Amino acid sequence: MIDTHCHIDFEDFDKDRKEVLKRAEDNLDLIIASGFNKQSNQNVLELSKEYEGFIYPTFGFHPVSSQNSTDEELKDAQNHLIDNLSNIVAVGEVGMDYYYVTDKALRERQQEIFTSFLNLANEYKVPIVMHVRDCEKKAVNIIEDYDDIPYFVFHCYGGSLKTAKRIMNRDNCFMSFSTILCYSKHHQDLIEKIDLNYVLTETDSPYLAMTKEERNEPANVVNAVKKIAEIKDMDLSTVDEITTNNARKIFKI
Repeated sequence: MIDTHCHIDFEDFDKDRKEVLKRAEDNLDLIIASGFNKQSNQNVLELSKEYEGFIYPTFGFHPVSSQNSTDEELKDAQNHLIDNLSNIVAVGEVGMDYYYVTDKALRERQQEIFTSFLNLANEYKVPIVMHVRDCEKKAVNIIEDYDDIPYFVFHCYGGSLKTAKRIMNRDNCFMSFSTILCYSKHHQDLIEKIDLNYVLTETDSPYLAMTKEERNEPANVVNAVKKIAEIKDMDLSTVDEITTNNARKIFKI
């Protein structure tokens, strides 16, 4: 079982990170720690070296936090990524967020930054993990132009079933479902109709816990896998095997 997207480097875990990772190691095959900005990217890289063979990093530039970045800051983050291509399993999370951001100019800036990372992933032929909240359809249209990116992951997918079907028409696109499955009717309806061959599992921890008061953590990805098994009336082991194999194929681990 794999948590394909978490933020174990966040300060939310500073007081008990070792205990959280011990629980993860006891329950999971591995986790993928997603970088947020240049400093976060460096942090997940260091954690991956400390937990070699269990934590695998991706380097990203989150759309909401990066939309006001300068070209110099963007270039600096991208150079850091390029210098560490051999140490990471994907570019991400990068993308656009139309849920939090409604300003037209900021949305255009997000797309400009997103496109720059798509170009980078295309040039170096590495997978990309995308944060495209409330603009999944637009993202599907944008990625049509990139032929050399081996895999596209729609992190924490929450778009429409119609867009999901477009995603499933491509053999190199996947949708990741988080622990939000445990309480979101929309996500439950989606997973019921989506082929598991296009599905990954994640927590997005410390976010998306069962209640607003809780902190999510990687070991909780088992709850998402159990919910998928329940909704699809499948054995837990089968769901685990399919989603784990999908992750291993995409990230080459």
